[in-house]
Amino acid sequence: MAHETPPQWDRDMRRRLRQGEAAALGELYDRFAPLAYGIARRILDEDTGAAEVTGEVFGRLWGSPEEFDPEQGPLRTWIADEAHRLAVAMLRRAGGTGNDAALAAERARRVRAASTAARADYIVTSMPSPLRTALELTRAQRQDTAQVAAGLGITEEEARRRLRLGLQLLSTAGGYAAPERP
Repeated sequence: MAHETPPQWDRDMRRRLRQGEAAALGELYDRFAPLAYGIARRILDEDTGAAEVTGEVFGRLWGSPEEFDPEQGPLRTWIADEAHRLAVAMLRRAGGTGNDAALAAERARRVRAASTAARADYIVTSMPSPLRTALELTRAQRQDTAQVAAGLGITEEEARRRLRLGLQLLSTAGGYAAPERP
């Protein structure tokens, strides 16, 4: 389930973090730790590293709340991007420092595949519920358009529209390139 937050909430949260309000960090952690952990887990494919990345994301936000700029986008997106960036960096470090071209190509392939999968997960959890539900019925329960329409109480045309839009959103996952930050 996506946790949409209005821009004012994001600005208030940043202000509370700047004031050192520990309760604000607790609220953020409760709301967004599953998102950060899920992205990191998907990229790293292991729990310990994912937990480390999640802790680092929230540690950075606590230590330097000014890194998040509400004018640049929602806090949810900042947390997701930061988890993605840190997990990819960890994956690259774990890949070793070999100069072998084949090793470097394999490491780059793994990073791309993990990034695409993490982005797809983020897109699915962020998309509106009607689109997500239609996609889940089609994929997980192997229902066709007529069955999805009947199950949701909508027309077949509306079911096709939802599926088409959901798939269009998912198709953007492969072209996603997270911004590089030091």
